[in-house]
Amino acid sequence: MAVWIDFAWLLAGLVALYFGADWLVGGSSRLALKFGISSLVVGLTVVAFGTSTPEMFVSLGFNLNGRPDMALGNVVGSNICNIALILGVSGLIYSINIKSSLLWFDLPVLVGASLIFVAMLWDGRIGRIEGGILFAGIIAYVIYQLVLVKKLPVQEIEREFEAELDPVEAQREPIWKLVALILAGLVALYFGAQWLERGGVSLAKRVGVPEAVIALTLIAISTSVPELATAIVAALKKEGDIIIGNVIGSNIFNILSVIGVTALAKPIETQLIEMSDLLVMLALTALLIPIMGSRGKITRSEAGFLLACYAGYCTFLWFDRVAV
Repeated sequence: MAVWIDFAWLLAGLVALYFGADWLVGGSSRLALKFGISSLVVGLTVVAFGTSTPEMFVSLGFNLNGRPDMALGNVVGSNICNIALILGVSGLIYSINIKSSLLWFDLPVLVGASLIFVAMLWDGRIGRIEGGILFAGIIAYVIYQLVLVKKLPVQEIEREFEAELDPVEAQREPIWKLVALILAGLVALYFGAQWLERGGVSLAKRVGVPEAVIALTLIAISTSVPELATAIVAALKKEGDIIIGNVIGSNIFNILSVIGVTALAKPIETQLIEMSDLLVMLALTALLIPIMGSRGKITRSEAGFLLACYAGYCTFLWFDRVAV
């Protein structure tokens, strides 16, 4: 089988994951709106969880199929990619302004979740109880967000969500169509994860690259493409809140929700994800504190530094685990 076929499976998996998540989020959101749930609640729950479904299906599939290193590599690599690559590229396009709420709540939550995740994985294993603790964390995070928005100008926030979640439009959709859209999204996500795994594993075996390295780089970048596309569009529109909120929120969900659910389904045991990978993820997460807090924005020079960090990490992976 030629190398291009492996890349074809990767591409097919990526496309299926993208449309699967879009259909699942779209169908679930409109079904919830149809039953009278406000666009604000739908945006903070259904949409928030739905955007993590590609990583969820990929990591869950890897772990259940006996490849826990790739399951972990996908999450660790995605978090590194989100911070260093996505914020780096976006910041070069447009200096990203930071909302104070992200600094005093969301960023500390991400740092705390990252520290807990690294501590849990110190012995190379995340069991079901630890997975349950992580998943309880994401439930608590979402509940707090729902409580928090009640103290803010709700009408303004609802208008922001209603730009994408129109309750009137949702009422016109027949229930059977929305259910079919949700089912189609789940099917696409299932097969997308399978195809991405097939292409990634085959490519790793063909070129002699460890599966963990493929997951930390190629698979991680692939599952982060929707976030990258969203960030670039937001940067061109000079919407910094969307960029940084998307990255921090995605990383929180990756650790608490994706790892939590994956470990609940089957304990995760790793031998190939090294402590250096976890420390790079942790260091980049901690680096956001001085970067975001110094001037209230991410400048182009800081964005360039983040990109250099990502290039340096990929180079380190090559010389440390491939070219040996």
